[in-house]
Amino acid sequence: MPRGSDFISEDFFRNPATLVEELRASGPLAQVRFPIIGTVWMTTTQEMAGRVLKDTATFTLRKEGGGVAGLRWWMPGMLRVLATNMLTMDEPDHTRLRSIVDEAFRRRAVLDMEPRIAAIADELAANLFAEASPADLVERFARKLPLAVICELLGLPRADWSKFSLWANRITDITGAAGFFLILPGIWSIKRYLEQQLDLARKSGGEGLIAELVRAEKEGARISREEMVAMVFLLLFAGHETTTHLISGSTYEILRDPGLRAWLAEDKSRIDLATEEFLRFASPVQFSKPRFARRDVELDGIKLKKGEMVMAMIAAANLDPAVIDNPNTLDPARKPNRHIAFGTGIHFCLGHQLARIEGRCAINALLTRWPHLALAVAPSQIRWRRRPGLRAIRNLPVVAQLD
Repeated sequence: MPRGSDFISEDFFRNPATLVEELRASGPLAQVRFPIIGTVWMTTTQEMAGRVLKDTATFTLRKEGGGVAGLRWWMPGMLRVLATNMLTMDEPDHTRLRSIVDEAFRRRAVLDMEPRIAAIADELAANLFAEASPADLVERFARKLPLAVICELLGLPRADWSKFSLWANRITDITGAAGFFLILPGIWSIKRYLEQQLDLARKSGGEGLIAELVRAEKEGARISREEMVAMVFLLLFAGHETTTHLISGSTYEILRDPGLRAWLAEDKSRIDLATEEFLRFASPVQFSKPRFARRDVELDGIKLKKGEMVMAMIAAANLDPAVIDNPNTLDPARKPNRHIAFGTGIHFCLGHQLARIEGRCAINALLTRWPHLALAVAPSQIRWRRRPGLRAIRNLPVVAQLD
């Protein structure tokens, strides 16, 4: 019988290592009941996570007949349409879609955006307390920075950026079936808006990734209109949601450890190294999407039947003592740092460079503008969103101390 594990509890988000160690005691795979998805095999080591994520011949993101793993029969049809993106595709469709967006990213030269991202981060940091003190760093900074960057990268009008902050807030908490139906109005609004932006780019061209994708479409790229909407939806939300929680999680660790903050402030070049450790230790993305076994398979003595689901637990992989020394300790100088925060295999995160740039620009801006930034509440009062799969601080109230 699968064990019931509460992957949306406050205890788990505050200290994932405790549950990870319990699961790992069962072996490299543990059968659990996961919120919404149901019974699933969960990897508990980095080696097993890599095997599952890389072995596309044995594991598929699609059911027989084409259904996406993890989508349930009761979920609204609109969610199924938006799930038709490269993250839920096997080969050859994954490469077909990934190559289109890869080319668009190359044309936009993401690495060249760092000065612009640093400027946005500095502006947001400067205005952190413009409305009130204490300020919620999640809403005032951690969400605004990646949202502004991805909207600018996509080529969306600046006047519309505030809409996405409202929409994003409405769809962040999904813990059960009812949540999917409550977010439908917001999802519908986003879908309509993106369709309008794509149509506008088809008529008038423009700058940004949306215009680049439309250009590829006109040049004969094999992508349907539904796939195009799903692609932009994925870029918009994958492009800002996880980075929001990387920034807030990193800042939380810095503010609750004066020694860490002093170490970073002493030499800002250390931020690059520390960002890798925040990616590992905070692990905003905690699990991969579920996959189906294409056939009966045995993994390290554990037998999976054809059709059973398996998920790679990224959080466990990043806390694996077989790969990482003292994994339950945050070590900002850790090198090498063999985390898989961005996944591995064909679905390795497209936006890894962008996330790293935003993470280090965010930390640098906060340390520069507010060298004595502090939590406005005790660390024990910080709470996480009850969203399975994402380690997301709900609110991070901060104050600017004089010294």
